[in-house]
Amino acid sequence: MVNKIKRVDFLFAVLSAVILLFFINSDVAAQKITSEVKHPEWSYNKVIYEVNIRQFTPEGTFKAFEKYLPELKDLGAGILWLMPINPIGEKNRKGTLGSYYSVKDYLDVNPDFGTLEDLKSLVNKTHELGMYIIIDWVANHASWDNDLTVKHPDWFIKDSLGNFIPPVADWSDVIDLNFENEDLRNYMIDALKYWVTECNIDGYRCDVAGMIPIDFWNIARKELDKIKPVFMLAEDESPVMHEQAFDMTYSWDIYKIFNSIAKGKNNSKNIAEYLGKEKKEYPDNSFRMRFTSNHDENSWNGTVFERLGPAAESFAVLTCVIPGMPLIYNGQEAGLDKRLKFFEKDPIEWKDHKFRNVYRKLLHLKEKNKVLLNGERGGEMTILSSDLDDKVFAFAREKDDDKIIAIFNLSTRPVSFKLMHEKLAGNYINLFTDESLKLDQKENLNLKPWEYKIFTAE
Repeated sequence: MVNKIKRVDFLFAVLSAVILLFFINSDVAAQKITSEVKHPEWSYNKVIYEVNIRQFTPEGTFKAFEKYLPELKDLGAGILWLMPINPIGEKNRKGTLGSYYSVKDYLDVNPDFGTLEDLKSLVNKTHELGMYIIIDWVANHASWDNDLTVKHPDWFIKDSLGNFIPPVADWSDVIDLNFENEDLRNYMIDALKYWVTECNIDGYRCDVAGMIPIDFWNIARKELDKIKPVFMLAEDESPVMHEQAFDMTYSWDIYKIFNSIAKGKNNSKNIAEYLGKEKKEYPDNSFRMRFTSNHDENSWNGTVFERLGPAAESFAVLTCVIPGMPLIYNGQEAGLDKRLKFFEKDPIEWKDHKFRNVYRKLLHLKEKNKVLLNGERGGEMTILSSDLDDKVFAFAREKDDDKIIAIFNLSTRPVSFKLMHEKLAGNYINLFTDESLKLDQKENLNLKPWEYKIFTAE
């Protein structure tokens, strides 16, 4: 009798656990965000290119940068993201020239960069070449000498003594804005609308977007879309950002995995695991920004060569072929191998480098290959298993008549391995050599350390 009772209790416990897991899984599934965002039609096959106007040319002006637009078009850049173009605060400034993210006037341009007319000319020339342009927007904080501190001191957060305060202690050159104030919200939305109306820009990259209430961004997006379809990038990685406000968010987690693999701490399995997790958590139509560098990472955490070493090229290629939109930080195509100073003049050293042709091949492929479309229009990824899954990351992506096979050795050693999957079979062209080849469902392959192969269907 005792044994029967124990058995019943055991079965009841198991059944309870199963029921509990069912509801937990149901809750997780129910929590996936559904996005209402309508991406601009032109954004689906684009690559984003970040422009640091101060460092791009010796002159550091809009006019000087404008001359490089045909070169960027040839590279395959589709969306140009300009780091903040506003005047920089002088009070409590860091360094000689200050941080771009210390905004003194939301409705003016930095005189070091040129005039409003120069910016308009840059936008017009960008559009003439079939590219688009977004500007960096710093809504969370302003400089200590921004006129709003005098005209509307109640728009700022203060300490118990009534003093302005930075949002983060290390950000000593800026002070925190208070988005509980409705008048500030209205002002900020009007300022966002101003640049779209006045200069015909195509959207914004929104600095520390997660530090601002999401309902503000939701309202701002609706107001901007009334003027024209805009593209919005959040410096944030929360799925909720995609619900109503943003087209694209940062994918810091996979960036960190890249760095960790290069140091031998993670391996290729972690990439597959992350992408699977991401697919469950983010809306199907969300754009995720893939990168190996940007202005923050370059200046504060090191160049791609410092962080990734001999793996830098392989991971750059990977950002261009996994689902998502690749970002290129200016100079990467020239093998940028120095940390650009953040508060001083420090021009990029432009030189011939292998990366330029690598990026050009991949970026132009993205323009025409349906597999690489952003968001829900891109091709599904199928992981191709091998007998070295901890070192080899391989996958197929298909969309209509387009197909790519990508194979990476993400290790410091040469590898010989077997790749097995029905999707492997087909006739292909090697993207970088233009050689034709046929692959079967099972292939024995060899790759050098950090070597990769990208094949497109004939």
